[in-house]
Amino acid sequence: MKKFLTAIFVLTLALPAMAQSGKYGHGQDSIDCVKYLSYYKEDMKNNNMDEALPRWRKAFSVCPPTASQNMLIDGQKLLRYAIGKCKDATQRAAIVDSLINLHDLRAQYYPKYVVTANVNKGVDIINYKWHENNPQEVLDAYASIVGIAGTQTSPAIFVNYFKVAADLYKDGKYDAEKVMDLYTSVSELMDKALSEKAEGQMAGAKQDVETLFADCGVASCDNLVSLFAPRYAANPEDEAVLNTVVKLLGKAECFDTELYLNAVQSLHRMKPSAETGYYLYKLLASQGKDVEAATALEEAVSLATENVGQAADYSLELGTFYFKKVGNNPKAVSAAKKAIELNEAIAAKGYLLLGTIWGSLGCSGNEIETRAKYWVAYDFLQKAKAADPSLTDEVNNLAGQYRQYFPQQADAFMYDVIDGQQYTVNCGGLRESTTVRTQK
Repeated sequence: MKKFLTAIFVLTLALPAMAQSGKYGHGQDSIDCVKYLSYYKEDMKNNNMDEALPRWRKAFSVCPPTASQNMLIDGQKLLRYAIGKCKDATQRAAIVDSLINLHDLRAQYYPKYVVTANVNKGVDIINYKWHENNPQEVLDAYASIVGIAGTQTSPAIFVNYFKVAADLYKDGKYDAEKVMDLYTSVSELMDKALSEKAEGQMAGAKQDVETLFADCGVASCDNLVSLFAPRYAANPEDEAVLNTVVKLLGKAECFDTELYLNAVQSLHRMKPSAETGYYLYKLLASQGKDVEAATALEEAVSLATENVGQAADYSLELGTFYFKKVGNNPKAVSAAKKAIELNEAIAAKGYLLLGTIWGSLGCSGNEIETRAKYWVAYDFLQKAKAADPSLTDEVNNLAGQYRQYFPQQADAFMYDVIDGQQYTVNCGGLRESTTVRTQK
């Protein structure tokens, strides 16, 4: 093993000699190439990695890279095995360098697999902490990988790429402007990747990047305004600039800045979308213009025709806003029901909101008519619990409060109302059918 490790250290020095004629090289080298390719493969087949290592090294030294792509792929497996066994830090670092070089060779000589080679390279950089004492070199490597792989970049690479930049910024070794530009470009690629394939780990990785962006301290309103105000002034109708300004200032909650106000209004005027409608809603809400804000959010829901999940989330937020800020319960109920209809995944939250709205209504009438609202609220709470058992404690607590206000059985009897009977409740412009429940 020690002899093999020593040989690995000079792996990169041997590369220029590999440009030989013929698929397997020339003369004796071609004979040795075929022989050692066969030897190490047989060893690997038998899971004899210790024997395969030096034989692969011999094959690598005499075969041109074009002899076999599998030679480079197998070499990666063998080097990972060697890394796992190596205890000496210096030797281990050298083997890791050789592993990274193999990815570069595969990308160079097998361009059809350039994306795969670069993504695998990025994963190995992460797993083996390649050159972690030189973060700028690591950052440059990630930049090259992402530049080649684009939306096919591994979620983990996106996260680590931005983490290195954020750490450099916190250490005073990277400009705020560069961090924000990197965040914008990485976010756009991740959003595009999610639009191409919604499942997988990309959504969680995007949240990780957003957390890193927020935690590194670069996203202050002062920093953002200082960076983007000149860009906006120079290109007030540039859609890309407007999108970036609105997105970053909105995420940093810089709603009271003149830059955010101007950018949101310009972008929504130029190209109305669900996103611009939502940003306008947040802006108006921050200014206390609740009715106008609700109208903007309604428009955002109507514009989210290509993204049902987004429309559902906006609808749920609209229902909550109508309930808590505007005081329009019928519209709050309508929005909550639309959210449930659009996306079952958030149905529990929708039902919980409906139960809360009904429980808060002020209903006029007799002893039954004023209390019947609690039956409806109880119904919705049970639906919420059935849709998401994790809400059980919250629902049971609220349902227990409502049960206290169920009418007494004797009082209900006086109004010809009995347990289990169907009953229609009309209250506050709302109407629901429910089941009579009383306290004995």
